[in-house]
Amino acid sequence: MWAAGASFSITAGPLVGGALIAAVGWRSIFLINLPIGLIGLWLTWRYVSETTATPARELDLSGQAAAILALGCLAAVLIEGGSIGWTRLPVIIGLLAFVTLVHLFVSAERKAEQPMLPLALFKRRRFTVTSIVGLLVNVAFYGLIFVFSLYFQRQNGYSPLQTGLAFAPLMAAVLLANLSAARISRSIGARNIIAIGAALAAVACVALLGIKQGTPYTSMVIPLIAMGVGLGAIVPPLTATLLGSVEKERSGVASGVLNSSRQTGSVLGVSLFGSLLAHGFIFGTRTAIASSAVLFAGACLAMLIVGRENREATQR
Repeated sequence: MWAAGASFSITAGPLVGGALIAAVGWRSIFLINLPIGLIGLWLTWRYVSETTATPARELDLSGQAAAILALGCLAAVLIEGGSIGWTRLPVIIGLLAFVTLVHLFVSAERKAEQPMLPLALFKRRRFTVTSIVGLLVNVAFYGLIFVFSLYFQRQNGYSPLQTGLAFAPLMAAVLLANLSAARISRSIGARNIIAIGAALAAVACVALLGIKQGTPYTSMVIPLIAMGVGLGAIVPPLTATLLGSVEKERSGVASGVLNSSRQTGSVLGVSLFGSLLAHGFIFGTRTAIASSAVLFAGACLAMLIVGRENREATQR
């Protein structure tokens, strides 16, 4: 239910945003966050109970600072590299800063008594693979959402509202697949449904590779729905698989890692795919679609390999 709510709200963004822009204006997409935030505060105050106090836990401020700055540098490098060139001095400096900050982050986490990200968790193959898969699928999916939102408007002449409506079938597919994924995973296994979902999304991307200016929406809607079904099938079992790879007392940290890796993927997807458009819109769009196909296929392969290794270990 949590995964369905999160996926539904994110994929509903283009539709709600398009409607707000058409009815009120572009400033409304920022204004709407105020009542949503106030409702969230009230719900938290009214219904959320306090967690058990853990005096031993402290904020890892140095780790947080290094992680925030590293991600910011990487996003900036991806955006500027696509527009001004990868060999330009600001891009090279940004890349060196990213590498340095990653090194500082890893060093800080190794030395911290209460690290934000316990690096020992990544010694567990299932934890590492599911975290990487979460990163890959978000780079692919949310990067394409950004690209297609621009494609519909700049290449096909859609209004913001029409663009939002174009995403409605995909939004519905994500929600329905989210709600069905848990039941299906009980029958065929979580890793299998993640692999199937990733493979379906990869095939959907391949079907969209022939996109050009003025491509009819009717020829795109089926692949978009298939991509939504693929992503919707991935997220709930991915969450369950990662949480099942750690002890119960570390489930909070584990879920935080997955959420962070997925949100990082979203940032990188928008940054990277947006920079591709600077080299020609249709060429950049096709490159983004092809990149997403590779990322989804990689996620599928990773889950299949982990599943086979687990079966071989059980047989031994």
